[in-house]
Amino acid sequence: MARAASPRAPAAIPLASLPIGGRGRLCAHEDGADLTRRLGELGFVPGTEVQLVRRAPLGDPIEIELRGYRVCLRREQLEGLMVEPIDGGRA
Repeated sequence: MARAASPRAPAAIPLASLPIGGRGRLCAHEDGADLTRRLGELGFVPGTEVQLVRRAPLGDPIEIELRGYRVCLRREQLEGLMVEPIDGGRA
């Protein structure tokens, strides 16, 4: 019996590689790290919609908007956070 083809889910990309103004939905993060736990406390949990607002002139830190507030984090702090781009990642 043949299955109906399901629409292909967008590929997950690192949060830090979203373009400026790009939006995505968090889908995964590394488990066990203290920093990851802290990010979870800030609202960086799977299913949360995020938007990359801007980058500093040298590319670090990165300003991200989620859950009605903005936060600036270093690239290394975002390591391991993956997003599925929404609408091609653009706002």
